[in-house]
Amino acid sequence: MNGAAHFSLLILYGCLSLTTLLYYCASNHWPVPLPLHSEKILAKCRSLHDIPSPPKDFADRQTSDRFVPATRPTILRNATVWTGRSSGLEVLDGVDILLDGGIIRTVGHGIKSSQDVEVKNLQGAWVTPGIIDMHSHMGMESSPDLAGANDVNSLKGSTQPWLRSLDGLNTHDESHRLAIAGGTTTALILPGSSGAIGGQAFTIKTRPTGEKTPSSMLVEAPFNLNGTKEQPLRWQQMKHACGENPAGVYEGTRMDTVWDLRQAYATARRIKDEQDSFCAAALSGTFLRDFPEDPKWDALVDVLRGRVKVHNHCYEAVDIDGMVRLSQEFKFPIAAFHHAHESYLVTELIKQAFGKTPASAMFAELSRYKREAYRHSEYAPRILHEAGIQVIMKTDHPHISDRYLLHEAQQAHYYGLPWNVALSSVISTPATVMGLDHRIGFIDQGHDADIVVWDSHPLSLGAAPTQVYIDGIPQLEAPVIRSARPASSQVAPKTPVFDDEARAALGHDGLPPLDPVISTSETVIFENVNSVFLEENGKVVEVFRAGNGGVLGQVVVKTGSVLCHGFCANEELWSDVKRVDLEGGSLAPGLLTIGSPLGMGEIEFEASTNDGEALARNPALLGDEAVLRAVDGLQFQTRSALIAYRAGVTNAVATARRNSAPAGMGAAISTGAKHKLEKGALIAEDASFHISMSMNFDESVSTMIGSLRYLLSGSAGGEIGAIFERIVNGELPLVVTVNNADIMASLVSLKREAETRHGASIRMVFHGATEAHLIAKEIADANVGVFIWRPRSFPAQWEQHRILPGPPLSRETLLSSLLLNNVSVALGAEALISGPSQSVIRNARWDAAWAAMDADIGLTEADALSLASSRVRRLLGLDKYGSPDLVATKGGTLLELQSKVVAVISPARGLVDIF
Repeated sequence: MNGAAHFSLLILYGCLSLTTLLYYCASNHWPVPLPLHSEKILAKCRSLHDIPSPPKDFADRQTSDRFVPATRPTILRNATVWTGRSSGLEVLDGVDILLDGGIIRTVGHGIKSSQDVEVKNLQGAWVTPGIIDMHSHMGMESSPDLAGANDVNSLKGSTQPWLRSLDGLNTHDESHRLAIAGGTTTALILPGSSGAIGGQAFTIKTRPTGEKTPSSMLVEAPFNLNGTKEQPLRWQQMKHACGENPAGVYEGTRMDTVWDLRQAYATARRIKDEQDSFCAAALSGTFLRDFPEDPKWDALVDVLRGRVKVHNHCYEAVDIDGMVRLSQEFKFPIAAFHHAHESYLVTELIKQAFGKTPASAMFAELSRYKREAYRHSEYAPRILHEAGIQVIMKTDHPHISDRYLLHEAQQAHYYGLPWNVALSSVISTPATVMGLDHRIGFIDQGHDADIVVWDSHPLSLGAAPTQVYIDGIPQLEAPVIRSARPASSQVAPKTPVFDDEARAALGHDGLPPLDPVISTSETVIFENVNSVFLEENGKVVEVFRAGNGGVLGQVVVKTGSVLCHGFCANEELWSDVKRVDLEGGSLAPGLLTIGSPLGMGEIEFEASTNDGEALARNPALLGDEAVLRAVDGLQFQTRSALIAYRAGVTNAVATARRNSAPAGMGAAISTGAKHKLEKGALIAEDASFHISMSMNFDESVSTMIGSLRYLLSGSAGGEIGAIFERIVNGELPLVVTVNNADIMASLVSLKREAETRHGASIRMVFHGATEAHLIAKEIADANVGVFIWRPRSFPAQWEQHRILPGPPLSRETLLSSLLLNNVSVALGAEALISGPSQSVIRNARWDAAWAAMDADIGLTEADALSLASSRVRRLLGLDKYGSPDLVATKGGTLLELQSKVVAVISPARGLVDIF
C-alpha cells in the first residue's frame, strides 16, 4: 500500500470513528467496559421476551412449596367430586382422594391406606376444589372497619404501578377465618380503585400460617418480589381502574384518567424500547451502558411484555371502549374487566382487546348504587357466556363477604348461567385467568390440596362446608354440621326459564320495562297449585298442600281477594277468567322489608336522584326542630322497587336517612304502586319512628342516650313532643338502629325507666342488633323486638365485631339465639358494609330461607316466610291495615332457588299484577 492510499485509509477510519462517536453522543449511548455482572445481564437479555409458565416438571412434584411438615396424609373416601375439568361437566361418583405433601396425590377408586393416613368417609358428599375470589380487598379494607388498618387506596397519585397490596395486608383480619367457613381458599388481593393504576395485586391462601406474615400466605409470588427475576417467570397481577372512581378522587374526568394511563404507558414503553435496544447491542457483544430500568416502572414494562395479568375495574361501555383502545395502542393484554356492569352490552367490543379476550368479573345482583352500575342486568353472566366471554363471579370483599362468594354463583345460575359454568365461575375460571390453573381450581393429580366438602350440592341455596382443606390441612377444628339436608338439595336446582327477560335486557339497552304484563281486577284462577300459605292471627300458616297422590289445587282471586283455595271444583262459576298455570307452584304472603333506602330514591350514590341525607340532627337530639317524615320524600316506580316487587317484596317501610341510617317517621308503602296518590300505594304514613345510635356518629353515645331520656320523659314540646307522647303511650313503635350490645343494654334500661314513669308499655324494636345474642334474655324480658339487619352476621364495624358466625363455626346463629330466648324477631334488609343496598332487597325470600336453614331449630316453610312478612307486620302494628299481598310463584315456593314469581295479588289495591 503506498503512502497516499495509507493516508486515505486513515482518513476513512477517522471519519468512521468520528461518525460512531457522534452517533453515541447523539443517542447518549456510550461504550462502556464489560460490566462485572455481564453474564447476569446477558441472561436477562436472553429472557427478555419470555412469558411466565410453570416449571416443566411441576406436575411431577412430590410436595407443595406451601407444604407444612408433619401434616398427616388424608384419604377422602366415597366422594362425589366436581373436578372442574371438561368445561366443568366432569363429576366423579364414589371416588377417593389422597391428599399428601400438600398436593392431591391420587384420585380414584379404592385407594389403599396405611397406618399414618387419616381416612374420612364422606358417604357420597359433594367435593369441589377450593373457592377462588378474583376480586377481594380482604386484609386491606379492614373487617371490622378501622381507619388504622385500612390500606386499600393510596391518594398520592393516579398511576402508581409500583405499589403492592402485599405491603398493606393485615393477617389479623377477621375475614380470613370467615372466608374459610364459606369454602374460599384463595383470593386475589387487589389495591383499590381510587387511581387509574392502583398497584400490584397478590394472590393469597386464606389459611393462617405459623409465620403469621403476609408473605407466608402468598401463592406463587413473582420472583421479582425482592428485586430478582428467576426462571421460569411467574405471573404478576395488577389493578387498573377507570370511570367514576379515579376521576372522582382526583377531581378530574374520564378524559383525565385515560390521559394519565396513556402517559404512564408511554413512560413504560420508552423504558421497554431502551431495554430492547440495549439487549440487541449487548447480545451482539456491545455493552452501551447499564441495563435501563426503573423500579417504579418495572411492573408496567412487564405489562407491555405480556407478563402481567391486568385486572381492570371498568363499569360502562365508554370506559371499556377506552381501555380496549389503550390495549391496542400499547399492545398489552387485559386479563379481565371487573365489575363490568355493561360488559354484556358490548361483547364484540371486548373481543377487540389486544391479545386474548378479557374475562368479565362481576356481581350477580349488586347494582344501581351509582350511575355506572345502573344498567346492570341479572342476566349478564348468561349473556356473556353465550357470547363466548369467560364469566367470573366475585365479591369486592368486604362489600360482599368472601364467605358468600358461592352465593354469587348460585344467583348467576338461577338467572340462566349453566350449572357447570356457574361453578367454574368461582373456581376453575378465575384460576385459569390468573395463570394459576396448573395448581389450583381443579381436582387433579399434582394440584394443590385445596378441597371443600359440602353438606349439599354447591349450587343449592345455603350450601355450607363440613370441612375445608388448604394445602392438605383441615381448617375447621370442630365443624358444626347442620341437620341432614333434603335429597332435593343434593342436585343442582332446576332453574326457571328467563329467555324473554334476557332478550328484553339486551333489546332495551339494559333498562327493560318492569311494569306488569297484565294488571286486572277481574277473576284470576291460579291452577296446578301445590301449596298455599296465608297469614292468620299474626303468623303465616300453610292452608293447602297437594296430597300424596299429587293432585294439585286451584286458587281463585277476584279484585285482589282470595275467594277459594284448594279444590275449587265448580268450574262453571269461573268462566271467562284469566288462568295462570303455576306448574306445581305456590302462593304465599308478600314480603315486607324495613331498613333499606327503597322508596326514597333511585341511584344511591347520585344525590340528584334521591331524597338525600337529612340536614337535621339525629332525631334523638331533635328538641323542637322539624321532624323528618319519609312520606314527604317518597319516590315510586324506581327500578329497585319494581324489581323487588317482581321478586315478592311487595311492601317496604321507607325512611329518611341520616349518616346512611334510618331517621324520622317511616312510611309503609306498596313497592308496585305508580305514585303516592294511587289506591293502596300508601299503607301507613306513620308506620314507625326511627332513630339511630352508633359509636360512629359525631355525637357521643352518652349524649344520644341522654337526649332520648329527655324525649321519653314527656318534657319535650312541639311536634317531637307529640310524637314521643304517642311512643310512651305504646301507640307508635320506636325503631332504634343499633348494633352494639352495650348500647342495647342502655336502651333496655331506658325503656324500663320510661315505662315505670308513664305506666304504659313502649313498643321498642332494635334494628340491626348484630350483638343482640349477648343480651337475648334481657331483650326478651324487656319485651323489645328485633329486626335483624344482616341475617348472615358479619363484623363490618367494631360495634358489630362480637358476632355469632353460624355453621360451620358456631351452633347458634343470631336468629336461633333470639328465637330460643323468646325474642320477637323478624328479618330486615340484608346490609352491605356501606349500608343496605336497594338492589339486593329482591333476595329477601332467599335470605329468609337461608336464615331458617342456618338456625337449624326446626323452622318450617311457614315459619321462614313469617320472618320476612307477618312478624315484620306484627312488630310494627301493620297487621291492623288489612290482609297482606299474596305472591304467586311458578315451579316451587317463594323460598326456593328454582321458583319464579309470576303474579302479585293485592287486596289493598284491588287487583292482580301478572308478570
